Amino acid sequence: MSSTQSKPAPANIPKSVFTLRQTAQLEALYTIIRDKNTSRGDFIFYTDRIIRLLVEEGLNHLPVVPRTVETPTGASYNGVGFEGRICGVSILRAGEAMEAGLREVCRSVRIGKILIQRDEETAQPKLFYSKFPPDIASRYVLLLDPMLATGGSAMKAVEVLLAEGVPEERIIFVNLISAPEGLNTFCTRFPALRVITGWIDAGLNEKAYIIPGLGDFGERR
Repeated sequence: MSSTQSKPAPANIPKSVFTLRQTAQLEALYTIIRDKNTSRGDFIFYTDRIIRLLVEEGLNHLPVVPRTVETPTGASYNGVGFEGRICGVSILRAGEAMEAGLREVCRSVRIGKILIQRDEETAQPKLFYSKFPPDIASRYVLLLDPMLATGGSAMKAVEVLLAEGVPEERIIFVNLISAPEGLNTFCTRFPALRVITGWIDAGLNEKAYIIPGLGDFGERR
């Protein structure tokens, strides 16, 4: 199901990528969190606002089924309900900051965690820890990580979810800022999943940092 609040990404970005509508309000929020002089308290407050918008948009991409309820007036209302159950999976440590936004929107939602770090010998992303609901294979998964640079950690996280039996098309990756290079690599590798991102930045510098970016998300929180 598509949302009226999001739009497909630019033409050079995969069609499975959706961005929040680039309103003046949203750009003002991003201006605040990008500012190196923003206090930690303000950074947390305004990133939380964006995270909630992203989670709401992620839910808009879940399938629904018809549902009829009776209102207090005795009338029937033909609406919809979500099909299936969901869970969130945060990529540690920065992804944990997005869990509260998910819980504010989805009460009693189950949360899984993945810790991926760089292997010093191979220089490749390596799984160090994971914990999931036992029935994760039957759920829709919102994969949470605020920054997507090269896409290495996100791709490893998806590999872990697929090994747990989660179908690729049931994975929705939710993040605040993406680099085009990472989006193209990620979505080429996993074309059936969807990406909900708040903003697509210009690209990566020679150190693979997102530019203009916002610095180290985890450290600023």
